[in-house]
Amino acid sequence: MTTIEIDRIIEMAWEDRTPFEAIKIQFGISESDVIKLMRKELKNNSFKRWRKRVNSGISSKHLHKRNEEIKRFRCSRQKSISNNKISKR
Repeated sequence: MTTIEIDRIIEMAWEDRTPFEAIKIQFGISESDVIKLMRKELKNNSFKRWRKRVNSGISSKHLHKRNEEIKRFRCSRQKSISNNKISKR
């Protein structure tokens, strides 16, 4: 993976409204691979804080656990993504 792809995965994983399923569709990596990547790339305290938030009952990182009131979220910086490639910024 390139540095840009790793940065984008971390950004998507950190955002509460982006589900792991979206990361899998775009980058082809599973939730466990995302967790391993986050553990490797983040500082220890940042990783612990992220895991605690993801594991809380409030998190919407899994589509099946999501509150139905949460609509699809699109970051204002996110351009349309096609063919599982990152769009240019």
